[in-house]
Amino acid sequence: MTGADGFVGRFLLRRLLAEGHQVVGAVREGRPHGDAGLDEAERKAVSWAPLELDGTAPMNQLVAAPVDAVVHLAAVASSSEARRDPAWAWTVNAVGTARLLDALARARGEGRSDPLVLVVSSSEVYGAGEGERLRLEADPVRPQSPYGASKAAAEIAALEAWRRTGLKVVVARAFQHTGPGQTLTYVVPALAQRIRDARRTGQRSVTTGNLEPVRDIADVRDVVAAYVALLGSAVPGEIYNVCRGEGHRLADIFARLAALIGASVVPEPDPALLRAGDIPHLVGDPGRLRAATGWTPAHTFDQTLQDVVDAQAD
Repeated sequence: MTGADGFVGRFLLRRLLAEGHQVVGAVREGRPHGDAGLDEAERKAVSWAPLELDGTAPMNQLVAAPVDAVVHLAAVASSSEARRDPAWAWTVNAVGTARLLDALARARGEGRSDPLVLVVSSSEVYGAGEGERLRLEADPVRPQSPYGASKAAAEIAALEAWRRTGLKVVVARAFQHTGPGQTLTYVVPALAQRIRDARRTGQRSVTTGNLEPVRDIADVRDVVAAYVALLGSAVPGEIYNVCRGEGHRLADIFARLAALIGASVVPEPDPALLRAGDIPHLVGDPGRLRAATGWTPAHTFDQTLQDVVDAQAD
């Protein structure tokens, strides 16, 4: 698993270990494993391997041992970070994915390993689309952000490698997800923290970005369950939306978080927080995923919001 010490990687590691799997966790050189959200026994149960997607180090160690599956999570995962340095996002997300797949294909060609490779992409590849209908995997890919574009390129690299080399590649097109422990770079924990700060200081307003967009936001634990299910049932060469299939306006999420925190506050749009090219409506159809795996979310949206709020209070 690449990106094993990231937000989603931590939850996936714990689930795989709990199910009795042997796990290799690939992380950037020098990154401590102590902050990976695992206890000492869990950290010791993982075989850690260095990984640099920018080409500064070979991937021989990562692909040396035979494995049954690879989950490629490592990425510039924040839209805001990608906007600050689009070239870096392309280097990591697109070129880095191509490098990893090339190394895995070479290992397969040498008879060392023939894993199923789950490449995790993003719903941002869809762009604005047409109206408010649910997005389908067959819809046109029209990204309108550096992050979305770099992920679309990673998908192209993934499926090209499948067609050319026979490497068993599957694309998981993940919609937004959140959960306890997510950083303040992302909208749900960021709103929750700002509301909590306003309640503590007695402020009646909270600065926000645009709260009109509608988003399909899943629980990270359900997303991880979907990835595990795809490892067992996905068809190589296919793309699968990973989403709840229901949309929530960000303004409604703000109000629900305020109620959970017990704060009487109103949002105050801040031009500095607005993003050019914001997608008005981004909700997916999970039908293909459910047909292939039987997956359904185990957490309600309200449970997820409550868990985010509770984690920040700890």
